[in-house]
Amino acid sequence: MPAPKLLLVEDDLALAELVEYRFRGEGYAVRTTGDGDEALLLATEDVPDLVLLDWMIGGTSGIEVCRRLRRNKATAHVPIIMLTARSDEEDRVRGLEIGADDYVTKPFSPRELIARVGAVLRRVRPALAGETLVVGDISLDPTAHRVVRRGQVMKFGPTEFRLLKHLMEHAGRVFSRGQLLDAVWGSGSDIELRTVDVHIRRLRQAVALDGAADPIRTVRSAGYAFEAV
Repeated sequence: MPAPKLLLVEDDLALAELVEYRFRGEGYAVRTTGDGDEALLLATEDVPDLVLLDWMIGGTSGIEVCRRLRRNKATAHVPIIMLTARSDEEDRVRGLEIGADDYVTKPFSPRELIARVGAVLRRVRPALAGETLVVGDISLDPTAHRVVRRGQVMKFGPTEFRLLKHLMEHAGRVFSRGQLLDAVWGSGSDIELRTVDVHIRRLRQAVALDGAADPIRTVRSAGYAFEAV
């Protein structure tokens, strides 16, 4: 298996050198920059498997870099972990809302950061390789277009299948209706946001089994998340 490609966006040179050294020691291929504009170029020239993104960097801010990576179809699927000295809940929520998958508050131990990155990659890499996704009691085979729950094959329309696949690829992450619309229907779609609610309802019906909990969590005023149950 090729080395995981990591893009580190950090303008603290000492910290960047330490993080790069530790990740290279773990077998990662690391590219480093302290500039937000260069980070966007690097990410599109050679799409990484994961981005470690400092909140406060030179040029384009970390938040804006995250937002643009999510809007670009080539990088929209790439996991992003924010590195931030901001510990306020409002700041953390803001980062997650604009598309970050996780955040690590400074100061942090390199060992913890490596573990967090490994956990995120283990969650998303099966989807990137076309392998079966398993979250809780639901498995999805993207190649065979087959979903099984507790031994029972579930029937899905094509849109509900794409929606389920996207949610399972990012299990636990909350997506707004707009983010789901962009990811499943495409950023150029003129479909109304309320259409997402209709398909979420159909998806809930498709995965429902007697005695089984609903894996789709509605987050008030935020959106939806898929969780192991």
